[in-house]
Amino acid sequence: MTRWWVPGLGRYLARHPRDIGCVMRAAWRLRRERWWRHRPWLPLPARDYWEFRLTTANGSHGRLDPAAVVAVARWSDLQRVGK
Repeated sequence: MTRWWVPGLGRYLARHPRDIGCVMRAAWRLRRERWWRHRPWLPLPARDYWEFRLTTANGSHGRLDPAAVVAVARWSDLQRVGK
């Protein structure tokens, strides 16, 4: 089963509320196309794509560090500033 949530991310964001916006924007960009047509009716990434991202980010471990997730979300926001 694929875990969509990063363990510890909620606690991290509770301690660092300024990062909530960039994490939400990053999550929105990862959503699958036409997400509203399939269960669960949530803007989640496609299962294959999420597994690919987990593998390429952390090898076979598939566990993400909350601080690393926020760092990537911030970087992603910085890349989109010029667009």
